[in-house]
Amino acid sequence: QVQLVESGGGLVQTGDSLRLSCAASGRTFSRYAIGWFRQAPGKEREFVARISASGGSKYYANSVKGRFTISRDNAKNTVYLQMNSLKPEDTAVYYCAATREASTLIVSYDYWGQGTQVTVSS
Repeated sequence: QVQLVESGGGLVQTGDSLRLSCAASGRTFSRYAIGWFRQAPGKEREFVARISASGGSKYYANSVKGRFTISRDNAKNTVYLQMNSLKPEDTAVYYCAATREASTLIVSYDYWGQGTQVTVSS
């Protein structure tokens, strides 16, 4: 089993940067791909980015490609989401999740964190 805890959210202005962290417990963390998802008020949860278990494969939603970067440090059991050039439409609760599959679908993810709020003011 994997437990995930997100941190790093906050209130920023348009164009600012934030780095989110997803800290995991459990000795099997390095076997899981990790995805970042977000959910804005009144909207469905959506995929943002994912990274493979080894870190060798990364995939991004079109809306964040070129602005967000996902990375992981398996020695620290942590995945990061570096978010640059933030826009008001990036405002959402951001969640990290773990899966053994190569998928961007919410239903494929077995373990979820509690989320961290990111608010981007205009």
